Amino acid sequence: MEIKSARRLRQTIAFRITDRNEPTRLPVESNGSNLRTVILSPALTESLLGVLRSVSRARWICKTTVEAELTKQQAADLFNASRPYLVKLLENGEIPFARTGRPRRIRIADLFEFNEKSDAGQSDAFAALAKMYAQDLA
Repeated sequence: MEIKSARRLRQTIAFRITDRNEPTRLPVESNGSNLRTVILSPALTESLLGVLRSVSRARWICKTTVEAELTKQQAADLFNASRPYLVKLLENGEIPFARTGRPRRIRIADLFEFNEKSDAGQSDAFAALAKMYAQDLA
């Protein structure tokens, strides 16, 4: 039920987006038939679409602050990587961490920042490959 509802709401919101840099106006029914317009900022629209996308794909969602600190295992699970791989990234200084005694703690914000940089690097690499491929065809 949640998956279908999330999919429908995501499609409804996406249909209402006129410009990604402008607020999205969403008519909402309240008290039976009274229509009100809810205005979503571009950032809120993107965030809401992301949450609805995850729900519609039956992925789990965890609500927490970006300042929260995770254990190595929690960070590896969230990052969808093995713990040894994550430790290697920590030891190479690619992801900052803090020690609380002996254990390492990783801030969620730092993990997301690394993930964004990693995704951007992959996109650049794919673009370079596509350019090389296009040149070979020419």
